[in-house]
Amino acid sequence: MKKYRLVLLMAALVVVLAACSAGANPQTGSPHVDGDVAGFWMGLWHGLIVPITFVISLFRDSVNMYEVHNNGNWYDFGFILGACASLGGSSRGAKRR
Repeated sequence: MKKYRLVLLMAALVVVLAACSAGANPQTGSPHVDGDVAGFWMGLWHGLIVPITFVISLFRDSVNMYEVHNNGNWYDFGFILGACASLGGSSRGAKRR
């Protein structure tokens, strides 16, 4: 009976983790309303202001943390760099106690 529960638990864990996996962005490379596609610098800016944008997005539906109309990997790279810079990055783990 214990093996059955373990197998069931593992199957549920696999399903939950598969549901959280990232997928492709079908709007990558497609321009927004103004005709622009967000690139590295816009991703960096969006990453830097992510704490403020998150709070505002809780109360307004028109504000998003991530621009879906982007140029792909360069926007993602800028967003991660900006988010690391604004949220502390790895500097907290490297500082001496």
